[in-house]
Amino acid sequence: MLYGVASAPAIWQRAIEQVLQGLPGVQCILDDMVITGRNDKEHIENLAKVLQRLEDFNLRVNKEKCEFFADRVAYCGHEIDKSGIWKSRDKIDAVIKTQAPGNVTQLRSFLGLINYYNRFLPNLASEMKPLHELLEKGKPWAWKHDNRKRLKKLITSEPVLAHYDPQKEIRLACDASPYGLGAVLLHVFDDKTERPIAFISKPLSKAEQNYAQIDKEALAIYWAVKKFYPYLFGRNFTLVTDHQPLTSIFNPSKSLPVTSIRMSRLQRYAMFLSGFTYSIIYKNTKQHTNADALSRLPLKCENNKDFDAVDVFHTTQIETLPMTSETVANATRRDTILSQVLLRVQGGWTEGENDKSLSSFYNRRHELSLHQNCLIWGIRVIIPSTLKKQVLELLHSSHPGVVKMKSLARSYVWWPGIDSDIERLAKECAGCQKQQNNPGKVYVHPWEWPSAPWQRVHIDFAGPFLDQNFFILVEAHSKWPEVIPMKRITTARTIEVRRTIFSRNGIPEQIVSDNGPQFTSAEFGQFMKNNAIRHYKSAPYHPATNGLAERFVQTFKRSIKSMKHDSMSLNKKIANFLLQYRNTPHTTTNESPAKLFVGRQLRSRLDLIRPNIQGKVDRANMNSAFGKKGKPVPSFKPGDHVIVRDYRGNKWINGTIESLLGPLNCTVKTDFGSLWKRHLDQIRKTECRNKTEFSETRYDERVPVTPCTSSVPCNDTVSTGNDHKNVSESVSEDIKSESTDHNAEIKRYPTRERKAPKRLIEEM
Repeated sequence: MLYGVASAPAIWQRAIEQVLQGLPGVQCILDDMVITGRNDKEHIENLAKVLQRLEDFNLRVNKEKCEFFADRVAYCGHEIDKSGIWKSRDKIDAVIKTQAPGNVTQLRSFLGLINYYNRFLPNLASEMKPLHELLEKGKPWAWKHDNRKRLKKLITSEPVLAHYDPQKEIRLACDASPYGLGAVLLHVFDDKTERPIAFISKPLSKAEQNYAQIDKEALAIYWAVKKFYPYLFGRNFTLVTDHQPLTSIFNPSKSLPVTSIRMSRLQRYAMFLSGFTYSIIYKNTKQHTNADALSRLPLKCENNKDFDAVDVFHTTQIETLPMTSETVANATRRDTILSQVLLRVQGGWTEGENDKSLSSFYNRRHELSLHQNCLIWGIRVIIPSTLKKQVLELLHSSHPGVVKMKSLARSYVWWPGIDSDIERLAKECAGCQKQQNNPGKVYVHPWEWPSAPWQRVHIDFAGPFLDQNFFILVEAHSKWPEVIPMKRITTARTIEVRRTIFSRNGIPEQIVSDNGPQFTSAEFGQFMKNNAIRHYKSAPYHPATNGLAERFVQTFKRSIKSMKHDSMSLNKKIANFLLQYRNTPHTTTNESPAKLFVGRQLRSRLDLIRPNIQGKVDRANMNSAFGKKGKPVPSFKPGDHVIVRDYRGNKWINGTIESLLGPLNCTVKTDFGSLWKRHLDQIRKTECRNKTEFSETRYDERVPVTPCTSSVPCNDTVSTGNDHKNVSESVSEDIKSESTDHNAEIKRYPTRERKAPKRLIEEM
């Protein structure tokens, strides 16, 4: 890498993090690496693992710059030892010895230097208030000697922050003053002493200053829990407040009563806190000084616009509730135009309708129908004007292109001018416009379209982007996609992912890929050979050969990047994209991937818009398909010679049809005189009348010999293991009917011990 490249630090940081990934007790920022352990033995083990990993990647360290077994280290402007985290002496000297600021620009830099140690300074908001007042517009510049003296005393104080320990008890003390909020996160040790982990403070906005005191105290708790979310979520902690009513309102064992509109803010805060495991206690203000000092005399700050995340969350959720057919029906009745169309569909149209607003519907009057108070044109629901925006956002939720949006909309909804509305939405979407690509090149010789699903699949990797890679698989027949996030893209991991996909859908005949190292390795080639898969690799520097996968990678990246500002997790974005992509008709096949791959449309939120008329269609399909499955029923008549299934040991024996017991059952008389009831699946026609031809009797066990009712010798067979357990009750009754003498003599075979032959395969 060239010296002085601006992106070099970020590239190196990513590389060293990948090298040290998975090693315990190590942290690295650029070339500054710290290795630690809970004791000397663990420390040495961690050090040996790090050095071995560096050697594996051919990296060297400068021994002269290394320091081993140090009791105290300087790291990122802090000094760390077994007692906790301290302020760096070099940074403190820089603040003390620096010249006094001479203007607003220098003051901002000076405040930024001091704010680096904000978590060490419990009353920073109070002490910095006079300095922040100098930043106000129109305020005359007046630097006082007292300001420098106050800051020197503040910065040279020696509070020590405790190391965060998940095993120790943790408390969060919160307080609010008329102008600011403050909180302290602290540990409670075995001797009941408290040591701070971090301090935070925040000024109130003008709107928040008008809150009642109980709301300010509640806001302090809500804000502090959000700030220390990584330390508090998923474990028990204790909230400490000096406002006693909140101990009942936020008590996790009690519910908040709905008494007034003003209580709705407290209800939202309580709902947020319900996701945590905590208890809340009251402490008198005189004993609550650690948090109380942080909220007094807060700094004034311009453009302090904090949004309540709870309000934003609930507003967004209400706006994105799924639309149902009932919603469409209610909006249709209130719509000025559709309400008239509704009346005309029910009562009939007037010939020569001259109302221009109804012309689009009048031209389609013979194709309009009414289902559950929703207007339907063909199979599409007519959307009222008040719901058009919501439907368009639903169609554009994964940011598809204009063609895909139109194709998807034609399967669900319609209104006059829907195509122009879709085109305008795609043009006005800033996320889509930023991700648009140039038109693709025309393929000279396209791949042959497979005749059935899962014959040929195209694979590729998307990334790295969003800090990880994605394994992409596209099925050539249906265009069905699979997207698997992967942090490591080694050959072994790639084979593991493909084996998981093949376990669901089977092994394809052909695979198309590029020349990536994961696809050209010997291990990958052996996997293809073991599974009899033909592997096609594209020519170097010619991605068009694997165009199906490459094009899907572009679509996937553009959609995910367009959803950058959507409040969803990455996995949810991928799931939303895949569901809509699989349901959208493809431009090549004019069918959706789901329809061609699994034989049906996947259910989505758009299905809620359509009235439920599927039951009627299912019953009609069932009636038309009934009786068409299965092979033709064989025909028998009394007197036919057949062979019948024998469940006592012989596979088949001869018999004659005695009588029919319905369309699928009959009575068979065996050559030994027994009458057996059998299903047609247990009978076969035959012209052979040799009684012993189907006998496969084995005589390797002693069995009782019982006389038969017929003069013909019995054809009892010997079964091994648990074969007699599988004999049906009807066969058992037939066998009982044949026995006339229960005290018959039992035939015995030689009692010598018989040993099975030893085989080489059994001894290996």
